[in-house]
Amino acid sequence: MAKYTKDDIVARAKELAQMIAETEEVDFFKRAEAQIQENEKVRSTISNIKGLQKQAVNLQHFGKQEALKKTEDKIDALQNELDEIPVVQEFKQSQVEVNELLQLVASAISNAVTDEIITSTGGNLLSGETGSHIKNSSCSHH
Repeated sequence: MAKYTKDDIVARAKELAQMIAETEEVDFFKRAEAQIQENEKVRSTISNIKGLQKQAVNLQHFGKQEALKKTEDKIDALQNELDEIPVVQEFKQSQVEVNELLQLVASAISNAVTDEIITSTGGNLLSGETGSHIKNSSCSHH
């Protein structure tokens, strides 16, 4: 008989999320994000990029290819400038680390569930087959 409901699992997931929110990785992410918000150069570069992106949409709409190309080059240049700013690099790095942590949790859960299913059905962990598959294949030989 099943012991847990979806609601139980979701409640546990929320506890896990709370734990994740209190890790070094998330702390680093929050600090990096705050630094980005406070950085004047970052803010003005981002608003310049947004302005140029709106311009690009208009130019594209009116089929002004040459002007569009120039605007896109300016956008690329500003994007590169943005990526050179240390706080931006830290922020991107922190995003990567938080994502890796989440991936780690997701794969730990799915691997554990799969292993549990395989072993509880008497299957073989190494071949990754469930017990029902093994039982069925042995029955068909008789």
